Amino acid sequence: MKFRAILLFACALGQACSTAQAADAPPARPKVEDFFSNPEFSGALLSPSGKYLAVKVGAKDQRDRLAVVELGPNTVKVVGNFSDADIGKFQWISDQRLAFTAADRTLAQGDQRYAPGLYAINRDGTGFRQLAMRNGTPFITSGFSGIQSRDLLPWHTYMLDQDGAQDSESMYVLNSSISGPGQVDYVDLQRINTVTGRVATTIARPGASMGWLLDNKGEPRLTMTSKDRTSEIHYRDPANNEWRRLTAFDSYTGGKGAFTPLAFGPDGTLYIVINRKSNIASVHSYDFATNKISDDPVVTLDGYDFNGHLIMDQHKILGVRYLTDAAGTVWFDAAMKAMQDKIDGMLPNTINLLTPPTRPEAPWVLVTSFSDVWPSRTFLYNRDTMQLSAVGASHPTINPTQMAHRTMVRYKARDGLEIPAWLTVPQGGGKNLPMVVLVHGGPYVRGGNLAWDPEAQFLASRGYAVLEPEYRGSKGFGARHYLAGWKQWGLKMQDDIADGTRWAIAQGTADPKRICIAGASYGGYATLMGLINDPGLYQCGIDWLGVTDINLLHDGHWAYTSDMSDGWRQYGMAEMVGDPVKDAEQLKATSPLLQAARIKQPLLLAYGGADMRVPLPHGTKFYKAVKQTNPNVEWIEYPDEGHGWALPKTRYDFWNRVEKFLDKNIGAR
Repeated sequence: MKFRAILLFACALGQACSTAQAADAPPARPKVEDFFSNPEFSGALLSPSGKYLAVKVGAKDQRDRLAVVELGPNTVKVVGNFSDADIGKFQWISDQRLAFTAADRTLAQGDQRYAPGLYAINRDGTGFRQLAMRNGTPFITSGFSGIQSRDLLPWHTYMLDQDGAQDSESMYVLNSSISGPGQVDYVDLQRINTVTGRVATTIARPGASMGWLLDNKGEPRLTMTSKDRTSEIHYRDPANNEWRRLTAFDSYTGGKGAFTPLAFGPDGTLYIVINRKSNIASVHSYDFATNKISDDPVVTLDGYDFNGHLIMDQHKILGVRYLTDAAGTVWFDAAMKAMQDKIDGMLPNTINLLTPPTRPEAPWVLVTSFSDVWPSRTFLYNRDTMQLSAVGASHPTINPTQMAHRTMVRYKARDGLEIPAWLTVPQGGGKNLPMVVLVHGGPYVRGGNLAWDPEAQFLASRGYAVLEPEYRGSKGFGARHYLAGWKQWGLKMQDDIADGTRWAIAQGTADPKRICIAGASYGGYATLMGLINDPGLYQCGIDWLGVTDINLLHDGHWAYTSDMSDGWRQYGMAEMVGDPVKDAEQLKATSPLLQAARIKQPLLLAYGGADMRVPLPHGTKFYKAVKQTNPNVEWIEYPDEGHGWALPKTRYDFWNRVEKFLDKNIGAR
């Protein structure tokens, strides 16, 4: 079987990917399925030598399969192919062997379980071994036999999301002690032989470990422990394998002593991310001899907290992958910098991220290419021939010439704080457009970047401008911006969103009489509070999976289980969102549930019956309350869905309803 026979080839390099149209006919408007289908191609990894490429291959009405391509001859072997499951995550254990998990794209969250199982196989399809149980029971696909459940690791064994040594048939795995939903007591790190399935070593813990970091040679060097509300970072000295504590800090609020381990360099240097005498978190080095952090940053980004990783081979750091408004790379290696320039010239209209193999013995480099109008595509670049070969595209039916450009804008909130935001304007631009203010969830996360986003692009394709504020509390824009959002649900965080809406009106972008606010999770909460606080600003609202009362997150009295840990509820929420006792009056004043009667605008509500983050009573209680005074409320319940729409059919149904709701209430002309 040849390489091109099974891989998904995108459009001609550098060309727009569009269906042929009659000369006098405009291109058909993209369908909802084009935006919200599962990716047709969602992963590719070069082997350590770069001689082989592992890919996850999907097709309509077929299970995702794992295939290995021998580059050069371009021969393909499907090595993972379950009859009743999809391939989940996968990684190279060595140049000979891979590990992978199972997944099921046909199940909503209510039908899914915690355990993805763990499997290993050789790149030629031989040597299959199931290593860990899936969902508490053996999961043996047809064609593989001879393994008894007593030989398997327990269901709470997970793949470590780091490359190990990649030079043997062994790998490190995580074995979590779980006492309930969202309640992890500690996580063991174990080295297992993937041929025999046996645990060779369990690394001694200095406490209740919650995370681990391997060094550049694939050996455990750091662990983060947690007790009550204190986190500690411990270093395992390679001279004697003894642990020593480096720092301790508050698990939820950070503060003095807090840093995030990033990676070990090939020479054993530890790199960390920290706010050191600065509003911005940067990369610094840590000196184990003196237990001191470097005064000067190794990597700092102008106006953005560092978010990214180091790119290394066995011998040196080649470059740094980072995220500002968009993803990018700084190369320290001259050859990689020259290659980046060459590929950017071949793919001039996209962000092109290069991933070289860790132990290169072949000329291949993996290239991931995307932009605000291009969904992700994957290529292979050959150093010797300087040619690109298309491997796959995540959403090949999307025509980038029909997509809308996304830009970062900045505006001042009423108290003077600068708020970043993403603005997507339909093709052709225009003034006084109907607009959707799309509020990201979290809330203490970053919202977006300059990459193709299906939600904003779908709305823009229907004629709506889309404004997505990075309101205070959003991460990535400095400590002041982040901390300014603590205990500001429904208050200054809400003002930031309203001030952005008024900014868009003042700019002439938005028609003040045709604006809808929308969002999921915290974004759903902000939608409801926006309708309450600024009734003249928003003509309608769309809330899916939204929090409707903060106290329900603290102590919801229902027969549902939440996936939030007891520690987060006791410490994190009290500090960052609001204490149910000390801040009782504030939580009442910022409760959409208690103020439901104030919402008079048309409202679309959608909730998942299996949601463990924002359980269904958030929706049902609010719907019952708001319906008493507002006849223009639509209710959707997806019984098997959780905190997000896992199934394509759910996404199609929901966004079709969104389109009809918007058309009815602020319709694009």
